[in-house]
Amino acid sequence: MTEMPMVRYENVSKRYGAFTVLDNLNLDVARGEKVSIIGPSGSGKTTVLRMLMTLESINGGTLWVDGEPMTHMSKNGRLVPADARHIRRIRAKIGMVFQSFNLFPHMTALGNCIEAPITVLGMGRKEAEERAAELLDMVGLSAKKDHYPGQLSGGQQQRVAIARALAMRPKIMLFDEVTSALDPELVGEVLQVIRRIGAEHDLTMLMVTHQMGFAKEFSDRVCFFYQGKICEQGPPAQIFGNPQNERTRQFLNAVLEAG
Repeated sequence: MTEMPMVRYENVSKRYGAFTVLDNLNLDVARGEKVSIIGPSGSGKTTVLRMLMTLESINGGTLWVDGEPMTHMSKNGRLVPADARHIRRIRAKIGMVFQSFNLFPHMTALGNCIEAPITVLGMGRKEAEERAAELLDMVGLSAKKDHYPGQLSGGQQQRVAIARALAMRPKIMLFDEVTSALDPELVGEVLQVIRRIGAEHDLTMLMVTHQMGFAKEFSDRVCFFYQGKICEQGPPAQIFGNPQNERTRQFLNAVLEAG
């Protein structure tokens, strides 16, 4: 029997009224795989991540995480819509970093990183602080642990947000345009942290990005989304070097010309 993927979107649809954002999406992400999602604005890229974090509901299909359905649960031998407790348990395996940092402004960098492990995981304060200090050191911010978000640059805030997500010990990490709100000179420091996470942690990673060079270098696979569907997917060398779909070629040409 083949191993279930870490993440599976099975005929997943998302609509807002008459507008279809995602149309019967089927996507498997293997354990430890790094997948970049690219495409024009409005193609459904961010919705793919937000559904996995249950920030958006789905209108059809099933989401699977770590071999279990997330949106449904088994009851009397059949799948029924999942209750809140089931969803919370599955969602605990997922961490997400947003483009807008979303740090608590009244908490220090360390405070931001220990809040959820203590309140959600029930971790002791001492263990949570030790874990947070290790992660802040990993993202190069051990000297800033007592600083508040307002005292940090955008790049530093985003690195705190990455450490905060890792503090929950997720199996899956989602990155939604994590460099888009940053000044250009700060982009590199955040991408370097993501590289390090990929190298040092056994994580499945999904990343929505406009950083084509990074997607090409970092990803195991690239998925090009257009109008709510995967238009083309494959290894970075194929997608960037020899795309088969005309819409993929148009998009990449436009991005490279602008970039």
